[in-house]
Amino acid sequence: MISYRVISINQSRLINDDSKTMIAERFVLPVAFSQTFYYGPMTMHDVIPRLEIQDMRADLADYLRPRVKRLGYLGELFKCTAHIPDILLKFMHLTDALKEALPNRHAEVAVLTVASLMSNDYERNQHERLSLRLGFDREWVAEIERLAPDTSTLMSPEDIAIQRYVIAAVDSRGHTCQGEFKALATRTGPAQAMAIVMLVGRYITHALVVNTLELAPPVPSIFDDGFTAEINHD
Repeated sequence: MISYRVISINQSRLINDDSKTMIAERFVLPVAFSQTFYYGPMTMHDVIPRLEIQDMRADLADYLRPRVKRLGYLGELFKCTAHIPDILLKFMHLTDALKEALPNRHAEVAVLTVASLMSNDYERNQHERLSLRLGFDREWVAEIERLAPDTSTLMSPEDIAIQRYVIAAVDSRGHTCQGEFKALATRTGPAQAMAIVMLVGRYITHALVVNTLELAPPVPSIFDDGFTAEINHD
């Protein structure tokens, strides 16, 4: 399907005054549908304008500023979802709560696994960097991203249980992952197991947004640019 860039009515060429239709390239569009019409290839930037931090609602901008200062950039996902500030703030509060509910290692196994399964390079690349900052080895990150827990040599039993569950849950849409979930809950306890389920849902949502909007990763993979980081011991 071809999209069209917005133009005003007086820039268009009416082809039939009685039917009130207008043509844009090969497509005929009814005038009654809207007061604006589309002509020429339409980009995702046309569909969802990017909001810079100074254009955002004040409470959202205040929430994001420490993140921007820490990372050195404002992610394009935030520039898009800033159009729904209440929802974005609640989404990020959920993210913060899930971080508090899980050990860093558990969270990174789950996030890297979801990002790899969902082809979400945007988040995978960011969490590769975060994993190194948290003190995890580059080889461990690579093994997580191979999505082969049964042949792992660097993953812990808890890592393996988490990845087995996440793979089964995503692949089956949650329908045939009960055995893997029971094994996970046995190792982590009910609270952490439920937090992992919610974390998986959070990062599936992120992947759907990124892939729908065709957002480019804000940073390269650590395996492409040789990224190294000072370890964060907090």
